[in-house]
Amino acid sequence: MANAHPPIVQGPPSSKFATVLRVTGGNFMEMFDFFLFGFYANQIAKAFFPSGNEFASLMLTFMTFGAGFLMRPLGAIFLGAYVDRVGRRKGLIVTLALMAAGTLLIACVPGYATIGLAAPFLVLIGRLLQGFSAGVELGGVSVYLSEMATPGHKGFYVSWQSASQQVAIVVAAALGYWLNVTFSSQEIGDFYWRVPFFVGCLIVPVLFVIRRSLQETEEFMARKHRPDAREIFRSMVENWGLVIAGMMLVSMTTVSFYLITVYTPTFGKSVLHLSTTDALIVTLCVAISNFIWLPIMGALSDRVGRKPLLVLFTVLAILTAYPALKWLVAAPSFMRMLEVELWLSFLYASYNGAMVVALTEVMPVNVRTAGFSLAYSLATALFGGFTPAIATALIEVTGDKGAPGLWMTAAALCGLLATLLLYRRAEVHKRGVRVPA
Repeated sequence: MANAHPPIVQGPPSSKFATVLRVTGGNFMEMFDFFLFGFYANQIAKAFFPSGNEFASLMLTFMTFGAGFLMRPLGAIFLGAYVDRVGRRKGLIVTLALMAAGTLLIACVPGYATIGLAAPFLVLIGRLLQGFSAGVELGGVSVYLSEMATPGHKGFYVSWQSASQQVAIVVAAALGYWLNVTFSSQEIGDFYWRVPFFVGCLIVPVLFVIRRSLQETEEFMARKHRPDAREIFRSMVENWGLVIAGMMLVSMTTVSFYLITVYTPTFGKSVLHLSTTDALIVTLCVAISNFIWLPIMGALSDRVGRKPLLVLFTVLAILTAYPALKWLVAAPSFMRMLEVELWLSFLYASYNGAMVVALTEVMPVNVRTAGFSLAYSLATALFGGFTPAIATALIEVTGDKGAPGLWMTAAALCGLLATLLLYRRAEVHKRGVRVPA
């Protein structure tokens, strides 16, 4: 197929920084909108899923939160194929529009007391739209960053995809903190939990303009052949083993991330019985910690390789995740929660700094966005997205408040196994896609 775009002229070094800001700015907004649902689970539960049983109400909310993740594989397949076909820039504009539509719907839907069963139904629709969009957002951004990175620095550049998510967590937690010190719990539950959703909608037009200014990557423009949807789907089937292994690789990232960010406010308030403000401050500190460690470890993976970091930090998670949470719940306090969450943040960010770029490298180049997005979306759909619900259920069933640590341990085991399988595959198939050791 003939190129539809003119060749891209390489700009000065400073343009790389500006490009990273433009592409991750949209990713920040997408993830900010997506995370808000988990951050305000208690308020959403009361507004849309009223029940005489607090556990049942919270579980319905977290199941709706998780339902968004079930749409992510569909978004990965269909939107991923679209991005691999028409280009990274156009695809990232489409995902932003879909996420904005879902967020606006959730922000504006009246509560259950006003319109009855239509309220949770419309909230579910909004959540499904968010999930469909997010299915390819992370893959599209990660692939864009990997293709525009300077040689030998892919790990550092790609790490900013995850780092931008931490900015979203910081802003969401800061808004939550402001709401809690400004309004009463009753006022927040009645209306003011919607304010962060409206803030997200107001930022979208600015980010839309920013994303329209993105240039297509040189690597994509240089391709002679751009596969159609049928070719992309066939390649996904042919590489199903690679996709499954990639899904297992992501499981450690997605479970640990949602455990230490989205679930933390609920865990701190409902399980540890700390104040909402304390839980939000911890969440804020976790996001800052993630933001610091992610680019450091991404850059380190450029120097020492992806595999050593992936193995080291999955093993550390297996050995320490559950004991750390058991120590926390034995004598809950703000300082203990902060120490444990910062340790889990270090494990997550160190692993993820190497994992995301590794996943872009193992996927066949012609279906890189679809393959990455499908593996990532399956992991979030089956593991990460339901982490708040699974953690809540584990505590209820076992009576062990540290049980969420077992879920993170299981995810770390999957990540370790996937690392060993993928790098063994790279060594055996020297003439195939090769992952740097």
